[in-house]
Parts: sequence; C-alpha cells; structure tokens
Amino acid sequence: MTKIEMKNEFDNVTPEALAALGDGQVAYVKAIRSDDVQRIFPQAPQIAPGLNLFALLAADGSPIMLTDTYATAVQNAWEHDLVPVSVH
Repeated sequence: MTKIEMKNEFDNVTPEALAALGDGQVAYVKAIRSDDVQRIFPQAPQIAPGLNLFALLAADGSPIMLTDTYATAVQNAWEHDLVPVSVH
C-alpha cells in the first residue's frame, strides 16, 4: 500500500473511531503543566502553578492519573495492563 493509498484510507476515519482505537489496551503519557491540570482533571485539588507533570490518559482521552514523573505514569499503565505511548 502506498502512502497516498494509506492517506485516502484514513481520510474516512471519524474522530469517534479514532478515539476508540486502542480503547482498553493503550494509554497515553502526556507532559503537562500544572496550570492545565484543572482542564484535564476537573476533580483534582488546586496545584501550584508552573510545575511540570505527567498525565496518563486512556485511548479516548479520559484521565487516568496525574504524577510528577514519567516513570510513574508508565508503571501505572503497565500495572493496569495498558500499553503506554508518549504524546508530544
């Protein structure tokens, strides 16, 4: 399959279908700033601004956990039988 054929095949993927890819199997580790915590984790307590943190998110973007180290986020994914991938 050529790159053009692959692109055309993915042109028809809906946002809902894309969000469901890897559901229950994949978790995303995303570096975030503490200033963004309330947007992603609305139930989280107030955190000092300017901190570098890591969010572990389900394949559909649902928040799973928040931590201050990448290693802890990856370990938590493995503990829940999820394959962690990084989001830049």
